[in-house]
Formats: sequence, C-alpha cells, structure tokens
Amino acid sequence: MRLEQDLAKLAEQEQRLQFDRFGPADAWSLGCALRSLAESRGQAVTIEIRLARELVFFHAMPGTAPSNADWARRKRNTCELLGRSSYRVGRELEHGGGTLESKMGLATRDYASHGGAFPIAVRGMGVVGTVTVSGLPQRDDHALIVEVLAPLAGVVLSEVALSD
Repeated sequence: MRLEQDLAKLAEQEQRLQFDRFGPADAWSLGCALRSLAESRGQAVTIEIRLARELVFFHAMPGTAPSNADWARRKRNTCELLGRSSYRVGRELEHGGGTLESKMGLATRDYASHGGAFPIAVRGMGVVGTVTVSGLPQRDDHALIVEVLAPLAGVVLSEVALSD
C-alpha cells in the first residue's frame, strides 16, 4: 500500500512543484537554501543544480565524499533522461519489477534510480533543469529537495510531503 501511495504522491509533487520562471538566480537561491537546511540539521550533502544541462550550482559540504558527486551525476542523468524524479523512477521500477538496465538498457555506472534528483519545471515550458542531493538515505535526499522546493513554488509542504 505504501508503494502505491508514494507513487501517487511523487507524481503530485512533480505536477505541483513547478515555477512560473526559473533562472540562474533562482538556482543559486535554491542551492543556498538546501545547503542551509542540511547544515542546520548537521547533515552533509552534495548539491548539484543544472539548467539546460549546464551546471549552475555545485556544493560539496564537509563530510561528503567524491562518491556523493558521482551518485549525484548518476541520479541526475536518470532525471534528465526521463523527466521524472529519480526516486519516482526507482519506486516505479520497484512496483513493476526490473531495473533501469533490464528495462531500458541503461548502465548502472551512469544511471541510478535512487532518490535525490528532482526535475525543475516551468509552467508552459516543461522541465528546464534538475536539482540533485546526495549524502543521505535516498528517501531523505528526495525529501530534503521537496522541503525546500515547496515554499519556493508556493505549495504547502504538508500537502505534498511523503508520509513517514
């Protein structure tokens, strides 16, 4: 039951957490907000934001490792290719059985269906970028992004947050 609830909520997040516009200054604000929230909780994460497939924000907090940047790259690749959050992709694969490799022939060296990458979408334009976090358990990576995106998108967090 939780899997089906997650899938519905993940689709709702992607539909509701959209913007009227989103540019480099917005990416900077988003990245700084993610860093600040993680820091306030004593969490160490790597944060990557890309617009039009160009890196516009990157920060690896003390306590992260080079592997976090690689995980971010792999999760982001999945999000950019499929236009959905990497956590949603992973939950869909769990629901249907299979992997990115078995379903689409995507190498695990370059793609990951673990939570932590989320599409940045602009109403009327579609996906214009990605925000990725790596360093926490995958559900927590995803939740951190949603927690920061919701108020920026004018959405009440409790309406779109995954249940515990």
